[in-house]
Amino acid sequence: MTPEPSRTADKFIVDRTRPHRNSNVDRTVRLTRDRLSEKAGTPDFNRDMLQLHARSVLKNAVALPLLVIVLCLAGFAIGAGAEAPGWALATTLLYAPLYLMARRTDRLSRNEIEAERTRRGFFLAHFVSGLGWAYFAFLGCTECGATQLPVFQAVVLLAVLAGTAMISASLGGALVAAFALPVCIFAFRAASQHDPAQIAMAILVSISLPFFAYVAQQRARSALTLLAFEREKDGLIGELETAKALSDEARRRAEEANLAKSRFLASMSHELRTPLNAILGFSEVMAGEVLGPLANPTYRDYAKDIHASGKHLLELINEILDLSRIEAGRYQLNEEPLMLGDVIEESCRLIELKTQAKNIRLSLQVEPTLLRLFADERAIRQIALNLLSNAVKFTPSGGEISIRVGWTAGGGQYVAIKDNGPGIAEDELPVVLAAFGQGAIAIKSAEQGTGLGLPIVQGLTDLHGGVFELKSKLRAGTEAIVAFPRSRVMEELPAIPQERKSAAAGRI
Repeated sequence: MTPEPSRTADKFIVDRTRPHRNSNVDRTVRLTRDRLSEKAGTPDFNRDMLQLHARSVLKNAVALPLLVIVLCLAGFAIGAGAEAPGWALATTLLYAPLYLMARRTDRLSRNEIEAERTRRGFFLAHFVSGLGWAYFAFLGCTECGATQLPVFQAVVLLAVLAGTAMISASLGGALVAAFALPVCIFAFRAASQHDPAQIAMAILVSISLPFFAYVAQQRARSALTLLAFEREKDGLIGELETAKALSDEARRRAEEANLAKSRFLASMSHELRTPLNAILGFSEVMAGEVLGPLANPTYRDYAKDIHASGKHLLELINEILDLSRIEAGRYQLNEEPLMLGDVIEESCRLIELKTQAKNIRLSLQVEPTLLRLFADERAIRQIALNLLSNAVKFTPSGGEISIRVGWTAGGGQYVAIKDNGPGIAEDELPVVLAAFGQGAIAIKSAEQGTGLGLPIVQGLTDLHGGVFELKSKLRAGTEAIVAFPRSRVMEELPAIPQERKSAAAGRI
């Protein structure tokens, strides 16, 4: 048994009865909610910063052995002796815990990282790595001279401080944890020599530590800002993906609903037209007493009412089908050259009986210089009849309807139909242009209507690439204007010269 669809509002967007079609939508929504639930300042940002720090350490892992080798060779050059290789080996080994910690953190997914524990581990690893540089600051050399080794140590410490500040910027406090002890040892030893040059170097190295720590802190803030922007971007992308998935699903459902509507209308047309033809035919025969008089005259009136109601129902079915074909893009235009004025004049003659019944005067003005229009004659006639029927409905007895056909300012052609009826309120214009829409005055006083005339006019005008405009004011009448583009006006071909006619006749 098929489960009943959800009756919540979102069932109009996602079809709960077809999970295989909605799997992508559900997955996108779930991932988006997970991303949007992560806000700046939570442990998720701390994990991101820790992963950035781990990757930075791993990317620069080769730089330390190279630097240690260069310093070891430089130590030999200045006469440091056998202590240089020992320091190089100890420093490399003391950096091993930091690399192992970074490698482990990089392999973990973000959700698996324990932020506080990992942060403490990195601080401890940086402190251990700093012991090698503390050993470097403690080194002495009697053969190097009084100032040669301290200067060399100061330069190396400044260079390593700057490099570490760049590498460890994403982990605040890592620089201080690694180099507080080496800087203190170097400053103490240099200051104890009572040499102004060494004292100056001690001060310089001591000041460089808070300076580079400040630089690292600023880089960390910049990294946090970039992460926040990236998170906002991911959130926006997630929202767009969700909106796109939902819109695709809504579009698919709308297409299915439109197809179902088209099938229903086609079935309704076939099923209703057959009995309606019988109703119209038999009621007309009974009302006209073709097969003999009816004993009761009331029956004859009933037959006329049945015929009128059936005719109205048939017109309603035809209008619904026309509007459905227009909306579905299946209305085929049979375009041919025609004179717009002639089609409008013929439509006025078809509506003449209704105007005479209400004593309404029609005035038609057609510009004599109009050229042929490339359009569908049936559609143009339907546009004119719909607009004229509306004008007749709303024009009071003894009123006037003026029709103008002429050129537009852009070289196209237009039809304007104006009545002196009660008019339409400005806020009701969108209502009357919608399918089955009727204004307040139409509901109260007009003859029976379906509310499909103007939407059909607008649809047929759009199919011709034209523009439909409705102007109206209360107690000032209504004017409907249909303008066709210049591209549909056929240019007049020049006449063949008389010499060419004579030559052609001679060849014949």
